[in-house]
Amino acid sequence: MTMGIRKEAILDLYCTTFPESLVIADLGCSSGPNTLMVISEILEAIDERCRKLNRPLPEFLVFLNDLPLNDFNTVFRSFPSFYETLKLEKGDDFGPCLITPVPGSFHGWLFPRRSLHFVHSSSCLHWLSQVPPGITNNPLHKRNFYISKTSPPIVYKSYLEQFQKDFSRFLMARSEEIIPGGRMFVTLLGRKCVDAYDIEYLYVLELLARILYGMVSQGLVEEEKVDSFKLPVYMPSTEELKAVIQTEGSFVVNLLEILEVTADVEGIVDENGLVMAQMVAKSLRAVIESMLASHFGEGIVEELFQRLADIIAKYNPKVPVKLIYLTLSMTKKSIEAN
Repeated sequence: MTMGIRKEAILDLYCTTFPESLVIADLGCSSGPNTLMVISEILEAIDERCRKLNRPLPEFLVFLNDLPLNDFNTVFRSFPSFYETLKLEKGDDFGPCLITPVPGSFHGWLFPRRSLHFVHSSSCLHWLSQVPPGITNNPLHKRNFYISKTSPPIVYKSYLEQFQKDFSRFLMARSEEIIPGGRMFVTLLGRKCVDAYDIEYLYVLELLARILYGMVSQGLVEEEKVDSFKLPVYMPSTEELKAVIQTEGSFVVNLLEILEVTADVEGIVDENGLVMAQMVAKSLRAVIESMLASHFGEGIVEELFQRLADIIAKYNPKVPVKLIYLTLSMTKKSIEAN
């Protein structure tokens, strides 16, 4: 869904500056088969445009960033096949293309000043640097992992303030690292409405909390551990996102789109709704399994998500797998504009 507008952003940058060396950073690269997918798309777009314009290809320098605990060894092992595919598809004269990992948090500086032309980040910036202070010990928020309809206003305020602080730090760091006129393209989980309590996915987190407290009563989990588990995540509205960008002041927003992602399960949903319920459970598991395993231990994960799927199938079998993403294309302001 973002491929077309991402391609437009990188080509607009390239055709405006025609750099001899194009430096790209992918923040939150993770590890696995899709780690190099966006980089492949960018290289393909630039190669195609250079052929049309009869221009020589630039050198490519790609930085892959994620937290130090990311499985960079898996990323390293994917390089030989990636380079071999480039040679087979583009020829021996393609490049050079150099890829290097950069472990660290993107909430702070990672690269030298004015070294980057294009920054990409997908499905990462909704994660906060920490759980907002005071949330864990708030007795009125004791049985919730995230903002819920029963949360007091101070909980929403704390999450919003932590997001504003983190996203502002992210923008400030990138403003130092990106050249004037450079581009940034990010996609993050968000919401369409102003009301932070009106997110369709919240009920799944509330269900998960209820299941965990049920496991406490069965002696499978310690109550103190469930009480202290909070998600360091915030899904902003477009207004909240734009407000931070405007206040920080280093970037111009070229495009801001709301994308609604709903799983297409038409024709495969069984009568009791188990297929849909399992998809909902798996989509949540993909996002938070590592945090649950780290906090509670891996022993409960399988049982926890099986119970979640069973409850959804029993009480709300036709619930869709729906997520809202906010996609932003931005340009770093010139020195004169600052």
